[in-house]
Amino acid sequence: MAPRCSNTVFAVFNVVTLLLGAAVLAAGIYASAPHRGGATDCDRFLRTPAIVLGVAIMVASLAGLVGACCRASALLWIYLFLTGLLILAALCFAGFAFAVTNASAGQAVSGRGFREYRLGDYSSWLRRTVEDGHNWGRIRSCLMEAKVCRSLQSNRTLDEFVNANLSPVQSGCCKPPTACNFTYQNETYWTKPPGYVSGADPDCDAWSNEQSELCYGCQSCKAGVLGNLKNSWKKIAFVNAAFVVLLVVVYGFGCCALRNNRRHKYSLVGK
Repeated sequence: MAPRCSNTVFAVFNVVTLLLGAAVLAAGIYASAPHRGGATDCDRFLRTPAIVLGVAIMVASLAGLVGACCRASALLWIYLFLTGLLILAALCFAGFAFAVTNASAGQAVSGRGFREYRLGDYSSWLRRTVEDGHNWGRIRSCLMEAKVCRSLQSNRTLDEFVNANLSPVQSGCCKPPTACNFTYQNETYWTKPPGYVSGADPDCDAWSNEQSELCYGCQSCKAGVLGNLKNSWKKIAFVNAAFVVLLVVVYGFGCCALRNNRRHKYSLVGK
């Protein structure tokens, strides 16, 4: 009775992970579906990882489900191999995310409710990634599609604005650095002071009041994106940890199911 129960529990777990994989795959396919009027750069950026992860989870779950229900040991070996790879990949991602984002959380600015971010505070790998022209073009397109700066426009006074809790992206991309000492007109419109001399700070020179430009070409914007990435990966780390725990539990049931299959085979031989 115990072997049948163990295989049943294992099969139920695999049904759950199969549905999870199907949901991830469907999300990846839907993100770039033609009926949506064409995929955006943000959609394409997320599509491939979602499809790969969804397919991997579904293949492993199907192998485990069929292997448990049909007592096919070969499929269970495939399941254990694929699940082991998923566990290893999740652990590697956790280590990689910690290594490249274990950096400063931004610089406090006197008299300001927000922080400002410097590209030099982050790992060289992350800096190279955002400084690559192709990568930054896609990221910039995503920022504009998400309208991260337009959401700031609420006609606040200067005092209200400087005490606002801006996200790293909003702090880096939607306003000039505080050191530029530009004059505030509104959240995304700043004028240069009389006698302004260019060259002191490249980000000050890069600032534009054109709403399609703003500080999207600034180093501070790239640093703000990395600041947001660090915050996002902290949240993903909790999901990743739960995913690893689930995989380890199901992997253990898979080992048990494989052992049950062997016992069943030997019992038939004995008869």
